[in-house]
Amino acid sequence: MTKKRKRYTREFKLQAVELTLQEGATVSQVAEELGINAVMLSRWRRELVADPEEAFPGSGRLKETEAELSRLRKELAEAKLESEILKKALAVFSRERK
Repeated sequence: MTKKRKRYTREFKLQAVELTLQEGATVSQVAEELGINAVMLSRWRRELVADPEEAFPGSGRLKETEAELSRLRKELAEAKLESEILKKALAVFSRERK
């Protein structure tokens, strides 16, 4: 049997992290109350503190930096392909002149 992976909304994650930031609340206490793993809640907290704007992008959406990286990789692949085509064309045309 396979376990179905639980998905949590951005709002749920934000509220859970806010609970851990309240005075007197520990990550493990909040995680136990919510029925989630304490390690996961700690990771959510780190992500939110590191970059609040890009934390929890949701399924199907890439973080801004990941989207740019993907775009740049695609551009690089296209540039390499064009370069290879030009090299082959140069080789063909230089042979014809001789």
